[in-house]
Amino acid sequence: MQLPKALKNTSLVVGAAITLAIILCAIFAPYVATHGVEQMDMRNRFALPTPEHILGTDNFGRDLWSRMVFGARVSLTIAIISVTCAAIIGTVVGVVAGYFGGWVDQLLMRVTDIFLGFPAIVLALAIVAVLGPGILNVSFAIIIIAWTEYARVVRATTLMLREQNYVQAARALGASPARIIFREILPNALGPIIVLSSLGLGTAIISESALSFLGFGLPPPTPTWGWTLAYGTKFMRDAPWLSIVSGATIMVTVLGFNLLGDGLRDVLDPRQLSRSGSKAGKANN
Repeated sequence: MQLPKALKNTSLVVGAAITLAIILCAIFAPYVATHGVEQMDMRNRFALPTPEHILGTDNFGRDLWSRMVFGARVSLTIAIISVTCAAIIGTVVGVVAGYFGGWVDQLLMRVTDIFLGFPAIVLALAIVAVLGPGILNVSFAIIIIAWTEYARVVRATTLMLREQNYVQAARALGASPARIIFREILPNALGPIIVLSSLGLGTAIISESALSFLGFGLPPPTPTWGWTLAYGTKFMRDAPWLSIVSGATIMVTVLGFNLLGDGLRDVLDPRQLSRSGSKAGKANN
């Protein structure tokens, strides 16, 4: 990926800026937050946005900006854990199924189809209901519903790559399947995996927020965007900004990851690069 070409991609630049801002807020939450995350001020319940409380306060007088900032830590932690694990599991399943084919491919893909047969949110709710709330349990639920997409994409990419001349040459020279997979196939399959992971981070944040909204996520008083959105609906008349702020935060964050994923797809897509090269060649001629 060439930096000058990447900087010309508007989706990539805007998405990277949004995601970087969210990540920095999460990392430096104690310094970015203006109040303690559980600091209550009952005299300022449902306060409108002011210089002291730039996003207002909730029903306990807690600063909403501070809770959004610390909530970013929770959402990003769950998203990163779940996407990383789902990508690893899905990549292993996909590359093994695509490279070896035959009964191995049929077995792994049928298992994948079984997981795809369950409605994602229902399966996640069932897992969290059995395991209980917690960052690891919510992450595990998202992993279970997310790895199948990586398996499908990586399998399709592997099926294409295993027929390339350099893979055939490595096989003819006696390279082991493990060497071919790690040296020839996986490096060339990283593009789709990176793009899918960028888009998956936004999906994971939505899944975590949905579980929290339905009461199956992290329990209060943990500051999560989904929980703030859920209890904000109870006070729509008195403090509509509770739901508006949390909903807008989720929307902007997911938009940032989606724009980043779209930009990476355009930059890393070999077909885009080949088209750009052909246009440049015609221009030089």
